[in-house]
Amino acid sequence: MPQEVLHYPRLDTVLMVEEVLKNAELAISKSELQRRLPKQVMRQTLNIILNYLEDKGVIMTGSKGVLWVHNESPKMKKLLENSI
Repeated sequence: MPQEVLHYPRLDTVLMVEEVLKNAELAISKSELQRRLPKQVMRQTLNIILNYLEDKGVIMTGSKGVLWVHNESPKMKKLLENSI
């Protein structure tokens, strides 16, 4: 049963999460992502943002964490999918 969304994130929050992910060298966990954010973000809001970015195709979520892949070539993206 899907959870009801209490509120949707604001654009500045989405951009803040994108910026932290772009600047990360490697895949980072959701907990580490929350620590690196300049403002506190509710876990549910962060999950909504990450689902949106994954649907958009700019991040990949795997067992090792979240990784920004937007500027990668299709060949590199396939390699990353296999490794994560």
